[in-house]
Amino acid sequence: MADRRTTVLLSVLLFASAAAFVEELDDSFMETKGDDEIWLIKFYAPWCTFCKQLDPVWHQIGSEYRSLGSPVHVGKSDATANTGLAKEFRVRTYPAILMLKKNIKYNYSGVRTKDGIMDFANRIAGPLVRSLSSVQLFQHAMSRHDVMFVYVGATSPLKGNYTSVAEQLIVHTYFFSTSRDVLPKAVSLSTLPAVVVFKDGTYFTYSEERDGDLKLWINRERFPNFSQIDSYTLYAMGETGKLVLLALVEEKHLCEESLREMYFGFMAGSDYISGLVMGEIIVPTFIVVNLSNDGYFLPPGTVQTEQNLLDFLDGVLNGSMQGHGGNGALQRVRRLVYDTRVTLAPVFSHAPLLGCFLVAFPLTIGACFCYLCFKARPTVVDEDGTPLLAPPLGGHKKSKKKSD
Repeated sequence: MADRRTTVLLSVLLFASAAAFVEELDDSFMETKGDDEIWLIKFYAPWCTFCKQLDPVWHQIGSEYRSLGSPVHVGKSDATANTGLAKEFRVRTYPAILMLKKNIKYNYSGVRTKDGIMDFANRIAGPLVRSLSSVQLFQHAMSRHDVMFVYVGATSPLKGNYTSVAEQLIVHTYFFSTSRDVLPKAVSLSTLPAVVVFKDGTYFTYSEERDGDLKLWINRERFPNFSQIDSYTLYAMGETGKLVLLALVEEKHLCEESLREMYFGFMAGSDYISGLVMGEIIVPTFIVVNLSNDGYFLPPGTVQTEQNLLDFLDGVLNGSMQGHGGNGALQRVRRLVYDTRVTLAPVFSHAPLLGCFLVAFPLTIGACFCYLCFKARPTVVDEDGTPLLAPPLGGHKKSKKKSD
């Protein structure tokens, strides 16, 4: 019994110690903070369940940064009490995770894990463009990053544009710079300066004539062509304009044929995709998702060989394959009905009375509102005492009275 009490006491003390490294912020924060301070801030609401679940992770982050002597300060703020600070950071949902560096605000929209949040914070806290001054540093960076953007060359307008893009997209990926002699000998660059992306065991060089705007190109290329995809990543891919080919399996390996118009990935489970197609998906299967308009393509038959898969993808790219879904008005209504049905089905299954109440209550309120609106319509009485639903047209009664 004593051992158990000791364990509980130690846990409480450790939690309190970690909590001491997270500062509670109020509306005076923007006036009292230092100009060069870097802050990682969580906005929460006292009633928010997800905020409470994030608390232990947040305290671990605060403790680790303090022990490392990091320049990152970790704080939290009750957005329902400190409305001025929440408005300053444009907080709309809870929990909201943001960083402040040199009065520039960065929003975190990734998974709520310690590693994910700290990787985001480390990107923001460090330099926008990190210099790789030796072959060893370049190889170390390559071993740590699946996707790596590198500026190669001396100072130029392209480097200024690259740095400007890094300031906007640093929330998503790292940016590096180096000289030509640091790159592997196998990397061939026709001209300098250049911007190169290293991923999937190869590299691609940016060309303004071919690839257009540098920011759009980097935003398209910041994902590996083949990787495991979760719902957060899938949502972020919607901004790139590329199609996404998903293998809905536990864990399968797709052919390594690389198509520049697509991302390749696999997803464990199919709940997210079932919501998109508004039906059950039998796994394993393939689906091509166009996240820019919520459209999707399914194979017309079973994909048994690599050639079957390539024929399916060719059909998607050349327009011969019929698409489904979309974000039209009718499709949105259908998705709303589907989401409502999926949400209420478990309720009816486990608590039929509660389900009936949840459906009947808003319908009853709506019916009462329509009835009251109908009853409140003004009535007009004719000269002979007959009630009219609307006033006489054109004032013909007045004309008739004048003629009499």
